[in-house]
Amino acid sequence: MRPTHRRLAPTVAGLVLLPIALVGCGIGDDAKEKPPAKPARAPAEEAAARSRERVQAYLDAMTAKDVAAGRSQLCAVLHDGFDLAATGPNGDFADHFQVPEAAITAIRSGPLGQEVSVSVSVTAGKRTVARPLVFTVTRQGSDWCIAGESPGGGPAANPTPTGATPTRAS
Repeated sequence: MRPTHRRLAPTVAGLVLLPIALVGCGIGDDAKEKPPAKPARAPAEEAAARSRERVQAYLDAMTAKDVAAGRSQLCAVLHDGFDLAATGPNGDFADHFQVPEAAITAIRSGPLGQEVSVSVSVTAGKRTVARPLVFTVTRQGSDWCIAGESPGGGPAANPTPTGATPTRAS
């Protein structure tokens, strides 16, 4: 017995369409077998982490009196002013100041970037004063840098001498 074209045509058509149907169902599709990529860190998380890193590096540089390391944390537009004031009588790196303790106390989004609040204990002679500061950290291109430093607010804005040291934030 010889097969007729009427029986053979549907069988051939089914075999030709089978791979197309299987791909449409996802069978044989390599892209669906790959594990999903890990999501990148959320922008707010990354901003807070990078801001913390920059400010902590600056605080460490202040404590060590490492002017070059402190300068490297700043945005380029601040370098000239930093060079003129950093080691001056009221500069962050002045010789007559010691920084026995510096701690990050809060990080929040602000209108100009991330605002990193810190408490810095400064010793001049026998007197120790805790100074609240706020650093503004921003992104320039693919890098983060400190764009500003200002006195902190609230009741700690006019500190009194103290023997207590701030608790270091983790």
